[in-house]
Formats: sequence, C-alpha cells, structure tokens
Amino acid sequence: MAASLYQEDYFVVLETNQPEQILTAAETIEKLTQVLLQQSGNLPPGLDLEQFDTAPQQAQHLIDTVCELPLGPEAYLQWYAVRIEK
Repeated sequence: MAASLYQEDYFVVLETNQPEQILTAAETIEKLTQVLLQQSGNLPPGLDLEQFDTAPQQAQHLIDTVCELPLGPEAYLQWYAVRIEK
C-alpha cells in the first residue's frame, strides 16, 4: 500500500453536475468504490488498480496516490483533503 502524503479526515469532493460535497474519509472511499464498480472495464490506464483485489482497496489506493478519476471527456470526479476546525 502506498504511503499517504498527509493525514486525511475529510475531503471536498467535486463531481460533474453535482454540488460540492464535504465527506469523511470513509464516505469518500465509499463514493470512489461505487464509481469504480460502475466504471468497471472503462477505467483509464495508468492508475495501477489491477494490483488490488477489491474496489475498496482500489479506492484507498486512489486516495493515497491521486486526486482525480477521469470518467470521460466531459466527466470528472475529484477529491481534496481538507481540515475542518471547530
């Protein structure tokens, strides 16, 4: 598993035609897992996802290594770690 560059508790998630969302790390993994399952077979090369057996493992790898999942010419899913202070 790749080492994370930062400790992430919350993410701002940006998605095509959707309002900005603030999700917990677990919710972000769940969101990415759903997208990975929907996009199965249509994912762009170079993400090194084939080394993982499950979609949740793939989602964690994406969080640890990139901040965007290209979904097509006019579609995107991006996530950025944020700190929320009370």
